[in-house]
Amino acid sequence: MPQHLSDEQLEKFRRRLQARLAELTRGVREEVIRSDHHHFTDVAGEVHDSEEASVANLVIDMELQTIDRHVHEIREIEAALIRIGSREFGICVDCEQPIALARLEANPTTERCIACQSAYEKEQALSRSSSL
Repeated sequence: MPQHLSDEQLEKFRRRLQARLAELTRGVREEVIRSDHHHFTDVAGEVHDSEEASVANLVIDMELQTIDRHVHEIREIEAALIRIGSREFGICVDCEQPIALARLEANPTTERCIACQSAYEKEQALSRSSSL
């Protein structure tokens, strides 16, 4: 498999991804602490009717969705770091061709070139619509 990124470029992406990983990890830790059981109890304890209960549940759901998004990004970053370690970073997982540097700069966790990503998204959209 041809490597189109230099060692310096790979190292730059590795440092960038590790910095983002540390930032997300801190953020998730802080968010979990903020939305622990006591927080729910505090919010729910202030609820006086069903509308307020709905708002309290919505707030908690939004906090959990934020954590979920961060955890998903952490997994993408970890996968990208593994690809850097195996020198497969920047190579499309589908067609095995180099991913454009500009695309990697914009989204260093990307696994696919633009053409394969477009095909993947169309396939996912079709499978979702057929399951409805």
